[in-house]
Amino acid sequence: MDERQPSPAVAQLQERIERLLLRHAELQRTNALLSERLQQLEAERDQLRQRLLDATQRIDKLLLRLDQTTSIPGKPETTA
Repeated sequence: MDERQPSPAVAQLQERIERLLLRHAELQRTNALLSERLQQLEAERDQLRQRLLDATQRIDKLLLRLDQTTSIPGKPETTA
């Protein structure tokens, strides 16, 4: 056996390690992209929650104003 050439088992192990390192790098890139997307989606969710809260508060205020205008003393309430 020549000292410069690794045994088949070592060559096979080297090849497998190289493939694992490539796969690891791919997974790190994928994880980084997924983390970035998750942050984007969380920010979008938070914005939508705030918009919903704002809209709910506006509706509540309008309903309160509507109740106040329909219960003014001296004004007959209409029933449908």
